[in-house]
Amino acid sequence: MEWFYVKGILIQSGINLTAVLGLSLLTGFTGLFSFGHAGFMAVGGYAAVFAGMRLGLPYPLALLFGGLVAGIVSLPIGRLTLNLKGDYFCIATLGFGEAIRLILDNVQTFGGARGWPGIPVTTDLFNVAVVAIIGTFVMVRLVNSRHGRNMIAVREEELAARTVGIDAFKYKMLSLFISAMYAGVAGGLQGYYLGFLQPKMFSITKSTEFTIMVIFGGIGSITGTVFGTLLLTALPEVLRAFAIWRLVVYGAAVIFIMISRPEGLMGGKELSLAALRRLFGPRPKREVPS
Repeated sequence: MEWFYVKGILIQSGINLTAVLGLSLLTGFTGLFSFGHAGFMAVGGYAAVFAGMRLGLPYPLALLFGGLVAGIVSLPIGRLTLNLKGDYFCIATLGFGEAIRLILDNVQTFGGARGWPGIPVTTDLFNVAVVAIIGTFVMVRLVNSRHGRNMIAVREEELAARTVGIDAFKYKMLSLFISAMYAGVAGGLQGYYLGFLQPKMFSITKSTEFTIMVIFGGIGSITGTVFGTLLLTALPEVLRAFAIWRLVVYGAAVIFIMISRPEGLMGGKELSLAALRRLFGPRPKREVPS
């Protein structure tokens, strides 16, 4: 297997990880299932490319611009949908994702359904690695902060969280905003990696893949999110030997693991430095009784 091919898988894994980290905050730590995250990724991707090609912003600022635009777009969506409960919020986000795709299909400024070609290929493995590492670090710090604990409280029991003074709606909005920002940055990375953007790249299938990665890794586990994303991004490529059956084998493998381990790979647990030391460090010597 050539390094060029492996590098491509690693880059795509890092892009997916950036988006899935945000979705993990929304779904895994706040308890809101979204099936429209590809819509935020599309908004961020097109905004980042517009900022770079039309406004002349440098690559890092263009990515940040795309993330901010996706986050700003999430605010009115959240205002309208976050009071919905359970499946209704899922349906609303699904509708939002499809609406964004259809709008982009008909906006000729960005190429419409034909797509936007000629994007400079700027994203490389180093850029993706830096963004993924920074994104993971920020997410770990956020989840372990007071704000993260308040989001977890809203996920566990919203009524009890309100009773002790937590503004549940504010933390849902914050979670959605940050989650959309992560997806927007991932969209910018995608556009500057492929050199081309097209609305059908951000269909409901893409949103479903992200949700599967969160659940597969383990709800409420950043470590599980990282492992699940890396594994499920690479698995279809590893299964290319099965030719047209590879997606069938991929789906069967995912279903088998989720049935045998419904809590996900990590089951809500984190892999800390202390755990690594216990796992790989020297074992304590057993005292032999005299």
